[in-house]
Amino acid sequence: MSASLKIILAQLNYCVGDIEGNSKKIIENIELAKSEYHADCIVFTELALIGYPPEDLIFRAKINERIKKCVRRIQDVTKNIIVVIGTPWIDQNEIYNAALVLRDEQIVARYYKKILPNYSVFDEERYFSSGTETCLFEIDGVNFGLTICEDVWDSEPVKQCKQSGADLIISINASPFHEHKQNERIQVVTQQVIDNHLPVFYVNQVGGQDELVFDGGSFVVDNQQKLIAEAAICEEELLLIEYVSGLKKFSANNMLAKNHNENDAVYRVLQLGLKDYVNKNGFKGGLIGLSGGIDSALALTLAVDALGADHVHAVMMPTQFTSDMSLEDAQLLANNLGVKYSVIEIESIMNSFKDALEEMFQGTKRDTTEENIQARIRGTLLMAISNKFGYMVISTGNKSEMAVGYATLYGDMAGGFAPLKDVPKMKVFELSKYRNTLSDVIPQRIIERPPSAELSLNQIDEDSLPPYEILDQILELFIEQDSSRDEITARGFDEDIVSRVIEMVFRNEYKRRQAPPGVKITKRAFGKDRRYPITSGVLSYLNKD
Repeated sequence: MSASLKIILAQLNYCVGDIEGNSKKIIENIELAKSEYHADCIVFTELALIGYPPEDLIFRAKINERIKKCVRRIQDVTKNIIVVIGTPWIDQNEIYNAALVLRDEQIVARYYKKILPNYSVFDEERYFSSGTETCLFEIDGVNFGLTICEDVWDSEPVKQCKQSGADLIISINASPFHEHKQNERIQVVTQQVIDNHLPVFYVNQVGGQDELVFDGGSFVVDNQQKLIAEAAICEEELLLIEYVSGLKKFSANNMLAKNHNENDAVYRVLQLGLKDYVNKNGFKGGLIGLSGGIDSALALTLAVDALGADHVHAVMMPTQFTSDMSLEDAQLLANNLGVKYSVIEIESIMNSFKDALEEMFQGTKRDTTEENIQARIRGTLLMAISNKFGYMVISTGNKSEMAVGYATLYGDMAGGFAPLKDVPKMKVFELSKYRNTLSDVIPQRIIERPPSAELSLNQIDEDSLPPYEILDQILELFIEQDSSRDEITARGFDEDIVSRVIEMVFRNEYKRRQAPPGVKITKRAFGKDRRYPITSGVLSYLNKD
């Protein structure tokens, strides 16, 4: 007997720890699924009730009580609809990453995640016990098998659902973004379809959570390995799928999302990560120290796109080393974006520092100490403005600089969030050019001029660093691919440059440990994704690695 089913994949943005707020959002969307879409089933994402990742919040004494109370509220609105929600669940004193199936005000089935990821940004074995049982639930004679996120990247959980009699698979996820991740997801799910001859409904959450951004992109692959529906990236969406079981036929309210190129995806992810960090943490807006260079230009543009021009303040703090070009370009950029723009001369403040330190520094030569004082003055002023007006300081450093320590601790590294922290310098240029294809806001001269910190006379970055097109390739091999010095030099890079870059990466771990969080876009970002000791003897083995 054939059944025609309407299933909604609820791709929503949650706030970690806000169990009551998240449950309210879940209830509102259940009511919408019933009244507007007449859905048979609505599926929410992994740990939707508490948000992902909850980290050590999950150990708080009252958490379980709050979860159970909110689940009961959700149960109350499940008459005439099936609801699948992700939540932590305690069973016989063990905590599980669970999916609950609710119907007619009852919990009718539970599934506990079997494969717990414990790599990269994931450390679920710290929090959860692994499930062992397969879970199926039925709608009008159609059997749905449940999996949670990492389960679908393993061969066994889906196979076990198939063996238990599943007709379709629902996979609930909290899968964070990195470049090309959506293609990886679709390939993995398609392989499951090939192996098990079962369609897969894949629902992913959306939203920024500290370093991570969940980009959505929920989708369905049918039993012919065809991608038949895909939600938008970086947007909340209810993706409605209609399935006729006898014909194994699918239709959807959004058959395929608009095709985005990778720069578009990265830009949207950075924008969403910044927006959610500022708004979810209760700041009034963003504050940026503008330099006239490309990093601060891209950061300011991102901030305006994320928060709106009325909620962004740019501050230029020139010294004798700031070129007229930088002043002109910063002013033009601020005008193009329509933000509040202020100029604070800091030459007199620098002179005060010079006078205060004159006796102690007597007989020494000017070096990076004086350069760093300029950066720290700027950081102090920005933090003062932030304190006074409630705007978060947005740090503008990129991944290349963070990797080799080409940044001033308590200076340009000051801030609450660093959206470009995982963006290599060459990618900064790419994204700036891409953004100008949407509307021409970043002056071309900013994109074309040689990068400079302008902390000393006629300074350019390549006085201190290898050219960025070389540096970024070495850093990608060393940081993201874990290549050794010999493996990198075997690719044709100069041995002395490679050794110097690796040494800078290790020596500056202490700086990165004190840097603000930033959006992860690469396969291996600094922060939770890459955890190295600050104090180690690794440099003594550099030539042996």
